[in-house]
Amino acid sequence: MDARGLGKSDFLNKIDPYVLIQYRTQEHKSSIAKGQGSNPEWNEKYKFRVEYPGADTQPKLVLKIMDHDTFSSDDYIGQTTIYLKELLERGVENVTAVPHPQKHRVVDSSQNYCGDVQVAITFTPRVESQSYGKEFGGWKESR
Repeated sequence: MDARGLGKSDFLNKIDPYVLIQYRTQEHKSSIAKGQGSNPEWNEKYKFRVEYPGADTQPKLVLKIMDHDTFSSDDYIGQTTIYLKELLERGVENVTAVPHPQKHRVVDSSQNYCGDVQVAITFTPRVESQSYGKEFGGWKESR
């Protein structure tokens, strides 16, 4: 995951961005891209447990980009929403879905464009095992 052209939110125009990634009630926080300003790169992986089909008719990831501040509260830069229904449908049909990274527009609280974030999302269904034990490195653990 990386971003380009993020809006400046600090007085000195230097930002230390991080991302809050939310899927329903699950949330992950990226590392802080110190010194990377408006073009940060995170290159981190996060896992979310999704149910498909589930109660959500339009499952989505929300990425909120924040600016870390040491002596005051963090500033909100903007966010993007990534709708997952099509990806989940393809993943269920094809067992796995690995699209290329896609660019998403970031908008601020006034819905004004303030940069782009590029994200690659992989969907892999969990396979339920019918065996009575779990395999670990070539040996089997019984229950």
